[in-house]
Amino acid sequence: MRIWSKIVLVLYLLALLWLVLFKFSSDIFSILAHHQATTISLVPFVGNRLREMFDNFIFFVPLGLLLGINYKLVSLKRKTAFVLVVSLVVEIIQFIFAIGIADITDVIMNTLGGFVGLALYDVTLRRKNIKSDKLDLLLDVSITVVIAVLLAVFLYFRMFVLKVKY
Repeated sequence: MRIWSKIVLVLYLLALLWLVLFKFSSDIFSILAHHQATTISLVPFVGNRLREMFDNFIFFVPLGLLLGINYKLVSLKRKTAFVLVVSLVVEIIQFIFAIGIADITDVIMNTLGGFVGLALYDVTLRRKNIKSDKLDLLLDVSITVVIAVLLAVFLYFRMFVLKVKY
């Protein structure tokens, strides 16, 4: 189970990077060539972008769940710091390569989503309700399988059904 949940975590991180940086576009080189305007927003929650803020939040919740499964002995604070670092790195890459807007609101919402996933796993699902190792393993397998299936379905639709333009 451990290796499989780590593989799902890595695949999820790769898909998350592809989503955030390239909006699931298959023509990455074209995006890098055509988006050469460096934009940064350091004032949080400016503009009416509720849908984007919600998306950022939702897409990072599974990351928190997967980190909870894979790194049970690591503190909640360190796992949340990892989510923050991932989000900052993505925004810095957007700024450096001028592919999208580097936005502090995205960092906040990404980190909040990851934290909610971590808290949901660590506090609600795992520690309070699960008393046996078998149930703990069943929970881990269930969460991992659901995330893997959702990721596979989402990627299938992106590759073969939906045509996404950047």
